[in-house]
Amino acid sequence: MRRTYVVTAVVAVAATALIGPSAQAKERGGPQTTGKVPVAQGYGGAVSTVDLDATRVGIDVLRRGGNAVDAAVAAAATLGITEPFSAGIGGGGFFVYYNARTRKVHTIDGRETAPATATDQLFIDPATKAPLAFEEARVSGLSVGVPGTPATWQRALDTWGTWPLARALAPATKVAERGFTVDETFRSQINENAHIFDDFTSTRDLYLPGGELPKAGSTFRNPDLADTYDLLARKGVDALYTGALGGEIAAAVQSPPAAPDTDRVVRPGALTPKDLANYQTVSRAPTHVEYRGLDVFGMGPPSSGGSTVGEALNILETALPSQPESSGEFSVDDRVGVLHTYLEASALSFADRNRYVGDPDQVDVPLDELLSQGFADERACQIKPDAALPKPVAPGVPDGDYAACGDLAQVAPEDPAEGLSTTHLTVSDRWGNVVAYTLTIEATGGSGIVVPGRGFLLNNELTDFNFVPTQGDAFDPNLPGPGKRPRSSMAPTIVLKDGRPFLALGSPGGATIITTVLQTLVNRLELGMSLPEALAAPRASSRNTALQAEPAFVTSPEGKALAEMKHKFAEVAEIGAETALEFGRHGYVQAAAEPTRRGGGSAMVMLPVPRR
Repeated sequence: MRRTYVVTAVVAVAATALIGPSAQAKERGGPQTTGKVPVAQGYGGAVSTVDLDATRVGIDVLRRGGNAVDAAVAAAATLGITEPFSAGIGGGGFFVYYNARTRKVHTIDGRETAPATATDQLFIDPATKAPLAFEEARVSGLSVGVPGTPATWQRALDTWGTWPLARALAPATKVAERGFTVDETFRSQINENAHIFDDFTSTRDLYLPGGELPKAGSTFRNPDLADTYDLLARKGVDALYTGALGGEIAAAVQSPPAAPDTDRVVRPGALTPKDLANYQTVSRAPTHVEYRGLDVFGMGPPSSGGSTVGEALNILETALPSQPESSGEFSVDDRVGVLHTYLEASALSFADRNRYVGDPDQVDVPLDELLSQGFADERACQIKPDAALPKPVAPGVPDGDYAACGDLAQVAPEDPAEGLSTTHLTVSDRWGNVVAYTLTIEATGGSGIVVPGRGFLLNNELTDFNFVPTQGDAFDPNLPGPGKRPRSSMAPTIVLKDGRPFLALGSPGGATIITTVLQTLVNRLELGMSLPEALAAPRASSRNTALQAEPAFVTSPEGKALAEMKHKFAEVAEIGAETALEFGRHGYVQAAAEPTRRGGGSAMVMLPVPRR
């Protein structure tokens, strides 16, 4: 393959103090017209995304009488244009919705599915009998699952929305036609994938026109995607699942549009129009745990987000003494104790996640036991107050018989690859409805394949399956299979207090999504931080086989003390890119987004007020 791109775009990530927001996260109210603002507060509904255009679209929908679902779909469609390397109609996601009228939380599983012909040998090289290298598997038709995002939008609108799909798509269509301003994040993500994008004619033409990266500050237009949205507006999502567009997707998977001058071997996939026609979203019961008197709802399998966050919270509640509701004054030792327990609870929960969680329609997931307090108590007693457990820890046995520290299953030391892309948005409306929606195409840039003439990238979600068994002699719940949904770490979360919304949040970041959501909850609920502070604070992510931390976390007094307790951190530039809402009395809402990570996010409210 050609290697002709030498431009390097650096996105600086400012370090923040462990306690307190960064200078860029100072809380201000109101929508802005000149740039992203990460915090806003007021009344009448709110939108928080990683992108200014998407947040503006969502707020405009709310102002025009749309509800939270209408605004979420419109904002998500806009992200498919401005954040196309993270999400779009070529991918899938999980939609969590709080209905203010019924006070119930509902979810839609819009996860991609494998073709009907897929087997557990999907990513095994038939010539060598060895698993494919990740990039070889990713940049191929083999990695593409049936997209679930368009069906998710349609189902959400049909069930809870007030706008038809055509109206919800109209603002995004205008953005695609008129264009948006390229920022350094957009440019850098193309640069990171240039060696892949250049190997497909359709992708090269869209994102590397004339062999050049788009310049920061320039206007980027996507008329092909505008036409595709117009097709969906006129003919509905059947145009994709049973119509000509579906045929074009299948053709791109079976015969990827590889450039004539590439030397990359691009393996074809087997996805067919029939696989698209058979696709269905699924309404699943949300996960639910009680934590410190709050009700925490998340996404059930095939997402592991809700189960792993929920189990970890249950462990924390047992292992961590309740913090006093004071002024938020905590000593370094206090913070170290909380963070140590958070890291250990996360590692234990990840061991159980890897051992037991998969597509519930094809494997038996012991979800009720994983979320039971008895199982959490058994796991919590493994945590030592003054030293990190040797990693990896073994999974527990969620069998309903809990005593002492319980039995341990076999250790599974492997850490399957999972893309760090994805995006999350949070929305509320004047009636009190709330949406937490995480959507993705898996890796940044997905499979690298743009459907010719259609303007969107296809996912590589099937690489979220384990390529080979990871559980030793035990059953691996996340191997590929026909029509199977790969396990995900997406963790859209809604927290209720006395039956009403208190928090809504989520993040991109592959497996670090789970720890980002969990640490934010710990920061907010245990360490007394405000929501913007909880998002801005440096992060660490313990996933049993991997322990990573941002530089500002490693060098903080807390990070140094944790290292002395044998937590061995590998430094990474940044973890997650969160958006969140917090709700107060009489309709008050605070919207928060990342102040700096992934270029910073955009938060707006309908009726802004200064922070009270």
